[in-house]
Amino acid sequence: MTTSMQQMPTGASPTFPAGTFLTTRDVQELIRVDKSTIYRMAEAGRLPAIKVGRQWRFPAEEIERWLRRRRNGAAESDFDALFTAEAQHLTDLYAELMGVMAVVTDMEGRPITTPSNPCGYFRTISEAPRTVERCVAEWKALGGHYDFEPTFSPGHLGFLCARAFIRVGNRLEGMVVAGCVAPADWPPSGRVLETIAAEVGADVAALEAATDRIYHLTEEDRRRALDGLSRLAVHLSRLAAKRQSGAERTAGSVHERRRAQ
Repeated sequence: MTTSMQQMPTGASPTFPAGTFLTTRDVQELIRVDKSTIYRMAEAGRLPAIKVGRQWRFPAEEIERWLRRRRNGAAESDFDALFTAEAQHLTDLYAELMGVMAVVTDMEGRPITTPSNPCGYFRTISEAPRTVERCVAEWKALGGHYDFEPTFSPGHLGFLCARAFIRVGNRLEGMVVAGCVAPADWPPSGRVLETIAAEVGADVAALEAATDRIYHLTEEDRRRALDGLSRLAVHLSRLAAKRQSGAERTAGSVHERRRAQ
């Protein structure tokens, strides 16, 4: 990947396979800024990014769209660009109060916020090289189930997940996903852990040692978490609609100024 970018002529539009995630160095070569600037932009939500463990990863398709918008001088209008620190704050608050992990994604399952309140088991497995890709695929699959009431169901990492939709107008624009909840038969058997580790490239022994660091909820706690998830999705839908309306007004103003010139 890095070699192809180094060979790319200045100003060319990069094209990446679907589901590709870039490293910080890759993004440095694309946007020509230093590493600390990229970290600040990612932390502030000005650059499409997800933090997995201690590392930042950047969805290539989103970076490509971001570059095109910058070249065209257009106002940002994609769903992920509508969210600011407010969305992260709301998700952080929900996850802490309910004792779950939570993350906001688009309808393709690509994370928009950094996972809030991740359990120790998830922190351990997130260091594996294929965890992000597997999580994105699973979150995308959750978006394909059009039961609008959130329910907990088993995920590929062994714990329970639930999702609620985020709407802008009549469109489904994203999801908020809750996870890291232990099912009744937790921890997984040794064979199941070996399968999970093989899928994501994790160390089985490290994974087994982390199985006690997961969230255990009573039935009442689960009901509260699901109700809170629905309420959070409503708040995020309002926030997204507000941001979209502001972005459209900004885009209109830019267009009028260009016409006036």
